[in-house]
Amino acid sequence: MTQATSPSEAERTPVIEARGICKYFGAVTALEDVYLKLYRGEVLGVVGDNGAGKSTLMKILAGLYPPSAGQLYVDGQAAHFASPKEARDRGIEMVYQDLALAGNLRIDENIFLGRERVRRFGPFKLVDNAESMRLAKEHLEKLKIEVKSVRQRVEELSGGQRQAVAIARATAFDAKVVIMDEPTAALAIKEVRKVLDLIKDLRNHGIGVILISHRLDDIFYVCDRVMALFHGRNFAEAPLAETSRNEVIGWIMGNKSPVAQAAKIFDLN
Repeated sequence: MTQATSPSEAERTPVIEARGICKYFGAVTALEDVYLKLYRGEVLGVVGDNGAGKSTLMKILAGLYPPSAGQLYVDGQAAHFASPKEARDRGIEMVYQDLALAGNLRIDENIFLGRERVRRFGPFKLVDNAESMRLAKEHLEKLKIEVKSVRQRVEELSGGQRQAVAIARATAFDAKVVIMDEPTAALAIKEVRKVLDLIKDLRNHGIGVILISHRLDDIFYVCDRVMALFHGRNFAEAPLAETSRNEVIGWIMGNKSPVAQAAKIFDLN
């Protein structure tokens, strides 16, 4: 399948950019001089072995960690996030591996959790459940997410449907960027494609997506570009159309040797 290539810098400004990001935890260096760019309507795959720094970088982008050094930019403007809320206010959302959904609440309640729709009665405010359900239904339909009813409790949903609800929640408030940490890791095979197609649909809505995944099938199915981290540093990066699974496997292992290049040329397994 032909993959789209990334736009040039001259064509548009990255929706989010990291320049020279470092992160130190005491004497431990998690990230050292890391760069990342993401454009609107692009899916960027981020790969690397355990401990490569992927999740740490994403948590910095999402406002969970402050960088020890370096600078973030959103739409070309310098950004400083003191909390995930400040990142969300700039349109940066993250879907964590544990999804952070409340299983005993309805789908619409999860989508608007912490940002409930309310009606005012003088000095009083009441949650507007009817409006929340209407907006949730419209949003799920927009994203082509199929559920029986927004009244369903999340604990009644399949793994793929829960992932879809988490994505719906992340995109319900004008998100520019959605960061996903291993979104298909715990899913049955038949549900993986649905989640990946949902990610493609986010791209069609102009949302930039960063996908962390150990599953190269996912990366090569949905991403436009892939970047690899190794020991907390940038290692390699390329549009999907200009690389191969074998080469990306080499990057994950810290390998740019001629052997990896030969694997790319001859598509060795």
